[in-house]
Amino acid sequence: MPLIEVGERKIYHEIHGEAAGTPLLLVASMGGSCQGWLPLQIPEFAKQLRVVSFDHRGVGGSSDPGGPLSIAQFADDAVALLDALGIERAHVLGSFMGGMVAQEMALRHADRVERLVLTGTYARPDAKRRLLLEHWAKLAQSGASLGALIRERLLWTLLDETLESTDLIQSMIEFFEKDGLPLSADVLARQCDACLGHDTAQRLGDIPHPTLVICGEQDRLTPPGLNRQVAEGIPHARMIAIPYAAHLVLFEAAEHYNRVVLQFIAEDR
Repeated sequence: MPLIEVGERKIYHEIHGEAAGTPLLLVASMGGSCQGWLPLQIPEFAKQLRVVSFDHRGVGGSSDPGGPLSIAQFADDAVALLDALGIERAHVLGSFMGGMVAQEMALRHADRVERLVLTGTYARPDAKRRLLLEHWAKLAQSGASLGALIRERLLWTLLDETLESTDLIQSMIEFFEKDGLPLSADVLARQCDACLGHDTAQRLGDIPHPTLVICGEQDRLTPPGLNRQVAEGIPHARMIAIPYAAHLVLFEAAEHYNRVVLQFIAEDR
């Protein structure tokens, strides 16, 4: 099992592809693990890049030291992994919570980041996001069934048209119910708290890196307006809103998403 010890913690990670040059670090979203990148992103990215993915503390194969979680902790964990792998700089791609982590990496460890790709994220939670994250944390802590948690997330992350594909949705629910989520309800609630505490709104101007902000045009969890605030706050950022996709733009518009990411990273070569 590819585990790296960082202090008293262990970080599970995977490396795909053998391309030379600056590698790509994939930072998972809230409730997700590095396995989420495997079906649609890693096969394409690894053709052109060396790709590193990992599990946040308390997720999948990574150990959980306990206590409150924060986006800054996750950013430091990511850099500790780069240190352990001997990677000086990386392109960093993060989705939702992973996008928050990527922002903090760029601010706390600017010299370790080459280019940023931020997907479906925000700089600061507004009132609606705060209410929703608080609700999700309480739902997880209340002992709600795994199926209920999955359905709650799907309602906020998929297009209405995708939800109409009942066979697909049911297969997704059965897949997660069979294998379980890659983290406990307690860790999920603590991740919600970390997202609630994220705030880079007044610091985005300090991010010096070329940045691409991507979202789905129909994203309800992190609407285009929130992504636009991030893009407008970062000096060297631009934004792409992909049509016919919601929050899970990586899934619903994978071919388009992968293409624009690889084109953006290729600008560095």
